[in-house]
Amino acid sequence: MMKPAKTVTTDMPADHWVERYVPAPVRPYFKLARIDRPIGTWLLLLPAWWSIILASPGLPDASGTVTFFVLFGVGAVIMRGAGCTFNDIVDRDFDAQVARTRTRPVASGAISVPRATIFLILQLGAGLGILLSFNRFTLALGAASLALVFTYPFMKRITYWPQAFLGITFNWGALLGFAAVTGTLGAEALALYAGGFFWTLGYDTIYAHQDKEDDVRLGVKSSALRLGEKTRPYLFAFYGVAIAWLALAGYLAALAWPYYAGLALGLAQLFWQAGKVDLDSSGDCLVKFGSNRNFGWIVLAGLIAAQLAN
Repeated sequence: MMKPAKTVTTDMPADHWVERYVPAPVRPYFKLARIDRPIGTWLLLLPAWWSIILASPGLPDASGTVTFFVLFGVGAVIMRGAGCTFNDIVDRDFDAQVARTRTRPVASGAISVPRATIFLILQLGAGLGILLSFNRFTLALGAASLALVFTYPFMKRITYWPQAFLGITFNWGALLGFAAVTGTLGAEALALYAGGFFWTLGYDTIYAHQDKEDDVRLGVKSSALRLGEKTRPYLFAFYGVAIAWLALAGYLAALAWPYYAGLALGLAQLFWQAGKVDLDSSGDCLVKFGSNRNFGWIVLAGLIAAQLAN
């Protein structure tokens, strides 16, 4: 029996509000910064929000917490966009040969490399402006993350585990949020960071299954290719370890029971992903990947409830 043809899901949706309402001359820049695909911003932002709440026992300063939330929210939009811009410049030749990514602005020629580079410089300048709002330790910690941002796009050429490197990079906010509130790093922040790392390792492995055939053809490496048919049990393992680290973070911070209730619900959501994802369907992989925003909100709600209960 012939295997059904694989359905490819583009990552540049044609019916988004950016396509309908943003003026044509600037529309490619919105797409380059992935304004039309906010899931990446949420996955970058939520660990930072977790960390802000973790560092605020009892939530004594509601206005200060909201200010931190807003600053990190704006910063996540800017820096996720900067990372995407740099990634698209570096990967433009690969992206042009993959059905899912060939319509990206740099790969398609809608934005030239020099213009994309100027846009990147502007994004980094705006990100620095946000970072200067915080204490010196957070400023130094944030600046250090640039080494990870600019190294990540090359990892798929070197190792089958670029997803692990993304986990190191994408969860930096779990350190920054805590540092912004306290001016230092505690063991609970490091445990939260480790939990975020394994969470990313799971969801980005799902994401990588969208491109596994193209990656083989182009000689690009990924955890999806490394794990192959063994991916599903590894997803359960990655997600289980993530919850264990997040639980340790709660223990070290002496959080009340609502946090652990949230983690239990979050674990169910993660295991649903691992058990139900169709790793041969680009569309389903994208749906399961996107559902990680729900997990992030579940953990955040548990953290807030726990701090209010303390």
